[in-house]
Amino acid sequence: MSTAVLVDGAYFIKRFRRIEPQNAHNAERAADLVHRWAMAHLIQGPRRQASGQNERPTLRRRKELYRIFFYDCPPLEMKHHNPISRRAIDFSKSDEALFRKELHRRLRSKRKVALRLGHLAKDVKWTIKPARISELLQGRIQIAELNENDVTIDTKQKGVDMRIGVDVASLSFKKQVDQIVLIAGDADFVPAAKMARREGIDFILDPMWQTIPDGLMEHIDGLRSTCPRPVLRPRDLNQ
Repeated sequence: MSTAVLVDGAYFIKRFRRIEPQNAHNAERAADLVHRWAMAHLIQGPRRQASGQNERPTLRRRKELYRIFFYDCPPLEMKHHNPISRRAIDFSKSDEALFRKELHRRLRSKRKVALRLGHLAKDVKWTIKPARISELLQGRIQIAELNENDVTIDTKQKGVDMRIGVDVASLSFKKQVDQIVLIAGDADFVPAAKMARREGIDFILDPMWQTIPDGLMEHIDGLRSTCPRPVLRPRDLNQ
């Protein structure tokens, strides 16, 4: 049997940018690493095999890849006015939109990769950046001191978690794989994981070195990250 690797795209991009901040908008690099880190799950790593009084390292058999599924949404491509400067911003020309579209294009061309796209919610809103909210609450700045760079557009993905759940169910009930690797970091996957495990699927979580709550361990069969461990900064040691 084979292994399916499911990648939560928004989560992967966030962690990829923590690992390689210098390549934050390098779509070619991101697409290559999606494939490389997913394929690394097919090799279980070295083990030692006894041979008389000596031991020699040997590699476990490489598992077969069923498919890599990448879940994401098309980027925001509308025009919105910044609530502070009132300046019109065309998000279709933003670095993020260009990066996302190029990443999707490159993933479509990779062998054994399936791109699953949801959609963005229509109720797009502006919000103050977390660091500035903290300063406001501490009284260090006033609302009138905010500038156009202190706010950001807030978008919500729709249909991504549903597609992940449907694919996990389909792979499990049809017995198309015997192992599922999910690259994600929140608890939304728990119902799908429980269902897959009841069907005899080996369910592995790859949080890309993000710390997960202890309670999640009971819902998976293993925890493994194949990407490099990101360099931690003092203010986000939990990442």
